[in-house]
Order: sequence, then structure tokens, then C-alpha cells
Amino acid sequence: MKIPFYIVDVFAEKKYAGNQLAVFMDAKDLSSEEMQRIACEINFAESTFVTHIQPENNTATIRIFTPVSEMQFAGHPIIGTSWVLLNKIFNNQPQSMTLSVPIGEILVQQTTDLVWLQAAQPAFMDVFSHEGLMSFTNLVTADFDATFPIQEVSTGSAFVIVPLQNKKALENIHFDLDKMKEWLQKNCKTNHRALYFYCLEEEKISTRMFCIEKNALIEDAATGSASTCLQAFLLKYYAPEIQLVNHQGDCINRPSQIYFDGKRSDTYFDIKIGGKTQFLAKGEWEV
Repeated sequence: MKIPFYIVDVFAEKKYAGNQLAVFMDAKDLSSEEMQRIACEINFAESTFVTHIQPENNTATIRIFTPVSEMQFAGHPIIGTSWVLLNKIFNNQPQSMTLSVPIGEILVQQTTDLVWLQAAQPAFMDVFSHEGLMSFTNLVTADFDATFPIQEVSTGSAFVIVPLQNKKALENIHFDLDKMKEWLQKNCKTNHRALYFYCLEEEKISTRMFCIEKNALIEDAATGSASTCLQAFLLKYYAPEIQLVNHQGDCINRPSQIYFDGKRSDTYFDIKIGGKTQFLAKGEWEV
């Protein structure tokens, strides 16, 4: 059996930047095990599998896999897959669509060269001390921005949001992997255990995302799901309305730009992230 696939760079202002994504079409007959093996073989941060599509209604259903597990929600796979569907698959070239993922339906819109997704309502979970983070990093007290808490937030996938004072502290982070793994397993409320460090300087956000996969430290080039959590965090603690650009991936030579457009009204969060997608290749995968 052969299935078509596309490769794109997501949250990328140009090719060979942002976060890589493989989008596999006509995947309804693949088993979960086959999807996982394919995602492991291609070894991008995530790959998506389109299992159901209704071009007449501008809707599709996808599953999202990292090289080691299935995700319930992830931003760059949703943005990238939607771009492929809107620009390469749907003949009527619509400007909006609905993408179903395990956590539910996600509204996606395309404006000029940006694709935007509307995130689910956030859950704000445990708050942590600086000392906890210092136990497995080289950070010192002065590196943290004490204006904000350190808190785990989820809009479908959970991240521990860690505010830092400046970009120098962000760029120079180092970890004790064993102690980091122990801390994440002890403190994170879900099976998705990850850290999202950020600094906010002169209205510019710089970020880095770290997690552990196969006992190795992984840094992500552009993390849409973490960006929705960070936007929710900033709407709660920084300002009730935000229009900023999140810069991620610079430290691993994959510069990425994730656009924020959010508002908060009392307890309701209107969270949108957007990004550009660069088309690289298409082909056939023999299963």
C-alpha cells in the first residue's frame, strides 16, 4: 500500500527554519502501530496522519505522533496540516476549516500567508518554587523573573511555564538529565512532561522548550501547544490583550516565529496562534 505525504516547515519565515512536519494522507487504514513506526522512522518532532476528510465541508480528522507516542493536541502539526489541506488538497481553496484531533475540534483560519488556530480554554495547575528548577539546572535565583509564577498550564498538552529575566539566562540553560527526569515525573500532572522557558524583553518574547524522550534531552524548534499555554499564562498574569511574536528555535539554528493574538474577558480566554508554513516536498510512502 502506498500513501501520499507532504513535508513542510511550520512557523517558518523561510525554508529550512521553523519546525519540520510530515503530513500523511489517506491514513484511515493504518493501525496505530503503523503510524507510530512511520513517525519514528521519519523522526521529526511530530508527524500527522489524516484519517478522515470531507472537502465539501472543509473538515478533516488527524492523529498526531511524536517518534515515541501519540499526542492529544499539538500546535505546529495542526497549523502545518491545515496549510497542506487548505492549499494542496481542497480544490475550492477555502480560508477556514475545522480539524478534529483527540481533544476535540479546532477552528483554523488562513489570512494571507498566516494560518491561525483557536486554542481550547486553559487549565492552570500547580505553581512551583525557583528552588525546584534550580535543583536540576544551572539557573540561580537572579535568573528568574519573580514578577510571574512558575506554573504548569494546559490547553490540551501541559507545559511548565518558566519566566526568566533575560535572553542571556535563556540561552545559557544547562540540565542534569537524571534530576530533571525525576522532577518532571514527580511534579507534572499529565503524561506530557515538558518545560517552556521564556523571557519578555521590550515586548519581544523569546522561548525554549525542553522535554525528555528515550532518556535524551530534546529541544523543540517551535512549539505551538506550548505557545497557547504561554499566551494563556500572559493573558492571566501580564495583560488582558496580547499581540506579540514568539521567537523560538534560535539556539538550535531553526529560527521560528509564532504569532500571538489573544484576549481575556474575566475567565474566558480567546487564544489564537498563527504561523507561516513553507512547502518542501511531496511523495509516496510505501507501507
